[in-house]
Amino acid sequence: MHDTKDFLPVSAADMKARGWEDYDFLLITGDAYVDHPSFGTAIIGRVLEAEGYRVAILAQPDWRKPSAFTALGRPRFGVLISAGNIDSMVAHYTTAKKRRHDDAYSPGRKAGLRPDRATIVYANRIREVFGDIPLIIGGLEASLRRFAHYDYWEDAVRRSILFDAQADLLTYGMGETATREIAARLAAGTPPREMTDIKGTCFVAKNPAACAYPKVEVPSFEQVVQDRRAYAEANIVEYDEHDPVRGRAVLQRHGDRILIVNPPAMPLTAAELDFVAELPYQREPHPMYAAQGGVPAIEEVRFSVTHNRGCFGACNFCSLAFHQGRMVTARSHESLIREVTALTKHPGFKGYIHDVGGPSANFRRPSCQKQRKAGLCKNRACLAPTPCPHLDADHTDYLQLLRKLRAIPGIKKVFIRSGIRYDFMMQDQSGEFFAELVQHHISGQLKVAPEHCVSGVLDEMGKPHIDVYERFRQKYERLNRRYGKEQYLVPYLMSSHPGCTMRDAVALAEWLSRTGRQPEQVQDFYPTPGTLSTCMYYTGLDPRTMRPIYVPKDAHEKAMQRALMQWKRPEKRPLVIAALKEAAREDLIGYGKGCLIRPNRPAPKDGKQATRTGEPKKQPARRQKGWAAAKPKKNSRPRKKHS
Repeated sequence: MHDTKDFLPVSAADMKARGWEDYDFLLITGDAYVDHPSFGTAIIGRVLEAEGYRVAILAQPDWRKPSAFTALGRPRFGVLISAGNIDSMVAHYTTAKKRRHDDAYSPGRKAGLRPDRATIVYANRIREVFGDIPLIIGGLEASLRRFAHYDYWEDAVRRSILFDAQADLLTYGMGETATREIAARLAAGTPPREMTDIKGTCFVAKNPAACAYPKVEVPSFEQVVQDRRAYAEANIVEYDEHDPVRGRAVLQRHGDRILIVNPPAMPLTAAELDFVAELPYQREPHPMYAAQGGVPAIEEVRFSVTHNRGCFGACNFCSLAFHQGRMVTARSHESLIREVTALTKHPGFKGYIHDVGGPSANFRRPSCQKQRKAGLCKNRACLAPTPCPHLDADHTDYLQLLRKLRAIPGIKKVFIRSGIRYDFMMQDQSGEFFAELVQHHISGQLKVAPEHCVSGVLDEMGKPHIDVYERFRQKYERLNRRYGKEQYLVPYLMSSHPGCTMRDAVALAEWLSRTGRQPEQVQDFYPTPGTLSTCMYYTGLDPRTMRPIYVPKDAHEKAMQRALMQWKRPEKRPLVIAALKEAAREDLIGYGKGCLIRPNRPAPKDGKQATRTGEPKKQPARRQKGWAAAKPKKNSRPRKKHS
C-alpha cells in the first residue's frame, strides 16, 4: 500500500499533514486520481509541483453540491479543470447514444461520477463559489471543442467551450509548456486578460488586434450554424493551421466577441519529455479507492511505457491530429531504460512489459527532415492514400531501443500492444524490425487497423488502400512460419464511416468471407468533436475537396452496416438479409459458393446449388488460412479509444 503522502494532496487533512496553511493551484478532474504519466491531470500536477508550486487534486467532485468545490479552500493563484482522459460525453454514451453502464476511469467502474459536459459544469461551479478567480480549462474535451463544433449528442453546432465554461483561458494539446507559463505569470500577479501571447492557448477578445501572431479568420459561429459549407471551410483551416512551425493564430467571431486560438506550442524536446516522464509518479490510483475496487484504467498502463508523442498517420476519424498534433517527438533510450528498470522492482511485476508505445508505436521521429523547419505539408498526408516520396521509414532507432529493453535484468518479454502502423512498416526496406517484431514482441495477437477494404471509403478515412494490408498480412504469415510462431492478426474494422454506402458495407462482408475471418469486435463510426470525419458526417462534404459524399445516419442503416460484418451471428440474420436486399445483393442469400447467408427455405433436394441465392453447405472445421488460424483469445483487451 502506498503512503498517501507520496501522492498530491486530495483533502484538507492531506494539506494539514504537510504543514500547508494554503496552496497555489487546484486541479479538478472528471477521472479518479491516478498518479501515472498516462493521466493528464497527474502530469500537469507533477509538472507544477516540480516548478515549486503547491498543488491539490479534486477528483470527481459531486457537481450537485457547491460545497464539494470548496472542500480544499480557495487556491492562491487559480483553478485548472479537465474532464479527464476522454471527452465526458464519449465516456457516458455509446455510438447509439445509449448510456454506458460502467466507467473504467472511475473507482470500481462505477458510472455517473462525473457530469455530462464535465468541463462546463465544473467551471460554472467554480465561478459560483470562487467568483473571478483565474480559471483555466484544458484536457482532451476542451482541446477538441476549442472552436465552434458539431456536437453529435445534441445534433447541433455548439459554440467554443471557452464561452460556455466562462473560463479565462483554454490550453489545448499537450499542455505542459503553456501551463508552466500561465502559472509563472499568475504567480507574478499578471491577470489572465493580459495573457494573450501564450502558444497553445485560446482566449476571448473584443478586438482582433489583441492577437499577437500572424492570423487567419474563419467563418463565424453564426455562419457555421447556418451554412454547412461554411462549417467545412472553417474546419479545414483549423486543421491545417494546427502546426507548431508554420501555424497561424485562428480567429472565429462569436457574436460581438472573438475567439482567438494562438498557434500550437512546440512539442517537447526529448530532454523535456524525459523530465516529464520521470517525475515522481506513484504509478497507481490513490489509496482512497482501494475499498471501492481500485481504478480499472490503470491495468492497461501499469506496466507499459510511452516512448513518443504525436502521430503523422492522420486518420481522419482520429482526434490525435487535432490534439497532440502530427509532429512526432520521442524520449531518449536512457530515460526509458531507467523507467523499465524501475518497473522491475514493482512488487506486482512479473517480468512482462505490456507495451512500449504511444499514439502509433513505431513512430520515433518526424516523418521527414523538412518538417523540423517547414512544418507538415498542407493538403498532403504522409502515408495515405500512398506514402510521400520524402517519407523516412527507418525503424533502426526503435529496434535498438527494444533490444536494450529486452536485455534489462528481470525482463522476460517486451510486448507492443498499442497501434502499429503496418503501412509505415511496409515502407522500411530492411525488414529487420518486422522480423524482430514477430520473433519477440507479439503476445499471441497483433492488432492492426485496416478499417475497411473499399478504396473510396478508405480515402475518406485517410487510410491506405487494402492492397497494402494484404501484402502486410502475407509477409506476417511468412515470418510466423519462418520462426515457428503461432500468432494471429486481429483487424480493427469500422462501419458507417462517411462515404460508406450499403454496397460498400456488403463488399466488406464479402472480403471478410473470402479471407476466412469474422471480427468479434466491431466499431461503428463515432462522430467525436473536431475531426475531419465528424465534419464529413455533419456537412455531407469532404472538407479537403468540398466534394459531396454519402453519409449513413439512419439508425437502422447503421445497424445493417454493422451486422454485415458479423453476418454469421443468428441474431444478426434479419438485419443482414435486409441489408443485402437494400444493396440489391440478394445473390449472396442462398447455398451457392460465395454466399453469406442461407435463405428462408430448405436446400434444393437435387443437391444443385443456386447460382444467385445460394450459400455453400457448412464444411467440416478446418484450419483457416489468411488473417488468423484461430479465434482471438476471449480475454483479449478491448480496442483503445483515441484520446
